[in-house]
Amino acid sequence: MIKGMGIDLVDLNRIKELIDDRFVDRILSSDEKKLYDNIADDKTKLSFIGGRFAAKEAIFKAVSKGGGNAYYKDFSVLNDENGKPYVISNHFTDEEIIHLTITHTNDYAMCYCLIERNDLNK
Repeated sequence: MIKGMGIDLVDLNRIKELIDDRFVDRILSSDEKKLYDNIADDKTKLSFIGGRFAAKEAIFKAVSKGGGNAYYKDFSVLNDENGKPYVISNHFTDEEIIHLTITHTNDYAMCYCLIERNDLNK
């Protein structure tokens, strides 16, 4: 059963204007920050943080902002060994399956999030 869905489109040129240490620390979890800090290319860094920002905004929309008590750093958007994004957060239970897809162009990053309830446990 679908519990929520969200989508977000981010203009990377706008993100580029906002990027500073404070912005990065507000958006990225500690695990994401480690990945971000190991990226050498500025364009790749911009794409990474733009994708994470879009993902978290899409997640917020899917969960209706978590009742108003969710923050960007409450969600870690990481990638498995095949590059597929996944989410780690205490805002979700074992009964919820979170599907994410993130895409980038030179100017935009976009994420679609679908949250479904795992009815197999019932």
